[in-house]
Amino acid sequence: MNWSESNWEFQVLNAEITISYKTIQEAEAVVKALTPDNVEVPRGLIIRTTRQETKVLTTIECIKLLTFIATIDDLMSAVSVAERSISALRQR
Repeated sequence: MNWSESNWEFQVLNAEITISYKTIQEAEAVVKALTPDNVEVPRGLIIRTTRQETKVLTTIECIKLLTFIATIDDLMSAVSVAERSISALRQR
């Protein structure tokens, strides 16, 4: 069987992650913390992070499984850092 590159189909992996916060200010702070990660990404990867009221919504589309998993892991780590920073500032 002769397979050419045009015979390969790529499965696009999708994730929609929604995280709710108590206030719009907390949600906006998290969006701002995540935004720099959205500037340059590998080819075949699309990341969008927005805020709707007190919710942070991130969509991820990727054609490579390992990149997809690593991106979700990186995103959740960045969210955790942002949340800890917000908590530390709140305690001041």
